[in-house]
Amino acid sequence: MMTMREFRLPDLGEGLTESDIVSWHVHAGDHVELNQVIAEVETAKALVDLPSPYAGVIASLHAEEGQTVTVGDPLVTFEIDDDTPAPQGAEPGVAGHPKPTVASNPGLGDERVPGEPGVADEPEPNLVGYGARPDRVGRPTRRPRRSAGGAEPGVSRHDAPAVAANPGFGSEPVTRNAGFDAATSTGARGRTVRGERPRSTPPVRALAKKLGVRIDRVEGSGADGLITREDVLAAVSCHRDVVRQPRDVHGTLAATAATPSSPASAGAGPDARTGLEPEVVPVRGVRKHTAAAMVSSAFTAPHATVFLTVDVTRSVELLERLRTHRLARGARITVLALAARALCLALPRHPALNSAWHDLPDGSAEIARHRRVHLGIAVATDRGLVVPHVPDAQDLDLPDLAAALSELTVTARDGRTTPERLTGGTISITNVGVFGVDAGTPILVPGEAAILGLGAVRRRPWEHDGEVALRDVVTLSLSFDHRVVDGEQGARFLADLGALLEDPALALLAPTSGRTGGFASPEPGRDVQTRVRQGGVTG
Repeated sequence: MMTMREFRLPDLGEGLTESDIVSWHVHAGDHVELNQVIAEVETAKALVDLPSPYAGVIASLHAEEGQTVTVGDPLVTFEIDDDTPAPQGAEPGVAGHPKPTVASNPGLGDERVPGEPGVADEPEPNLVGYGARPDRVGRPTRRPRRSAGGAEPGVSRHDAPAVAANPGFGSEPVTRNAGFDAATSTGARGRTVRGERPRSTPPVRALAKKLGVRIDRVEGSGADGLITREDVLAAVSCHRDVVRQPRDVHGTLAATAATPSSPASAGAGPDARTGLEPEVVPVRGVRKHTAAAMVSSAFTAPHATVFLTVDVTRSVELLERLRTHRLARGARITVLALAARALCLALPRHPALNSAWHDLPDGSAEIARHRRVHLGIAVATDRGLVVPHVPDAQDLDLPDLAAALSELTVTARDGRTTPERLTGGTISITNVGVFGVDAGTPILVPGEAAILGLGAVRRRPWEHDGEVALRDVVTLSLSFDHRVVDGEQGARFLADLGALLEDPALALLAPTSGRTGGFASPEPGRDVQTRVRQGGVTG
């Protein structure tokens, strides 16, 4: 006897809530075997093959190619024999492998900073094609606050229109009914009772003021209704879905929800001179989650950036020798690999750079100092920017690290990076030099405290041993979370890293973890001050 079984989009273990159907490998009426690949889907991080959880006949497909499907939505209906045992486990593996699990590094024991508030261990996914944290995807879950009668005390749904200015977005206030405000997109949401001060922390109130969000109209998702940063950012996101309309005959501004099909609401319209419609590109997959991650990073972590220009002639000469040296073991060692190795050697003296800031539901916070270096590398792909990481990069020598970086880049560009490589990074590098630019100001990967920018190596006049000569020079930039890293710490770390690139022989003096002593000051106080003055500090 045959029976119908429905297969819903599984959680692919990446902490994401949706995927795009790239292609179907089967059609209605096809017979499939257990674990046969039936579809290719695109998440915010990678292309993933979906295996069949049953052996049987495809009765129907519930989504079309290009469609975005939410986790838990029906994908396929199977017609199977009743005698066929149900698959073990709630969800199949991916591409014939067990379902990946996203976890921070148990057993590595990230250090909690003494004297600072605490947070439970939880992984921080890479925000770029980073993806969003599982508990921060979409709007936070809000708990309604209503009286026993079901109505909000002191608030009428027919109050006079309220005008809320948003200095951060647009130059004109939007008039809307009190029942629909910047913190609401669909349906009515509870608000703080009149006369009651909203529960939030001073940094959250400051953020709301900066973004022009009325905090008394934001409902908190934290403990006992505490308003968090995510609640304020969600209010800003919802506000962007409201478009301003021309004044009506009574001079009143009307606000309506933007619709994707409206060219005016999307800012798209025919060119006045040619009449040609602009190309409209849907924002989904990596691009969608990269955008969300960048907004979250920019509005959550106070960024500061330091710059340093370094003479890397000796490093370039070393790389030329290593390309044919037997100890290189055939690896293609690049300036990026050398910078990555220098970063790993410099980090033990500057643990704050390999850390993460965590906000807690009770309004307190904690800094977690990682004991291992999971080095993220920003990779530009056809699908957008992703930041996979090399786990335990501190344990790899230069040839092995170079090989790992090369493999990571190729895999990312092919869209085949595994989910576990896209979450859990602790510090990252972005190599903007490959695009021919001298420097950039990187944005932090959410959940990390620092990111290093590597510019192009240029041959230019440079002072060396009291004379001006043509030297190979590169500009480094370091962005860091100023809540975690002080300006002095960021500057000294960059100076140490620059000293290693200027004279790679100093790597022989690299201190073990916990040891003090740097690379940047052969004469105490001299070199560090000079190099930092060359680069300057912004932010």
